[in-house]
Amino acid sequence: MKTWIVYYSLEGNSEYTAQQIAKEMHAELLPLHPVKAYPTGKVSKLIWGGKSAVMSEAPALEPYQFDKADCARIIFGFPVWASKIAPPLRTFIRNNDLKGIRFAAFACQTAGGSDKAFIQLKSELGIDALDAELVLNDPKTNPDDANLQKIKDFCEKLSF
Repeated sequence: MKTWIVYYSLEGNSEYTAQQIAKEMHAELLPLHPVKAYPTGKVSKLIWGGKSAVMSEAPALEPYQFDKADCARIIFGFPVWASKIAPPLRTFIRNNDLKGIRFAAFACQTAGGSDKAFIQLKSELGIDALDAELVLNDPKTNPDDANLQKIKDFCEKLSF
């Protein structure tokens, strides 16, 4: 049974973190790509991405390969937008039967809000708790050795 890292990354922070966790845990990576990409300009990403998160949108995703049959755990990864999960995760969760799978998550943030985003993620999944949670402040754009240690500690909580 595999661990999958299902993530969305706009600026590379979630992708960086997903890759680090995958190395530690020998996990499968599943990046989510919306059919209509979110803009990366400072103002447009805040307006469009923020609106999409606040309105609980579930954008169409490009095709991906995911096999629940060999999945023991999913680690969700996302940037925090307006104290919410990135909308592509919502689409993945709603489009897949995830019953019987264990969950953990990491959030990459600039200004905070991860606590509310984790609450929203648990609500979308219909669970009370995640096996582990990790919060990093822009780990790719602001590298810090402490982040690598936080990632290792997160992975140790999940070893089974």
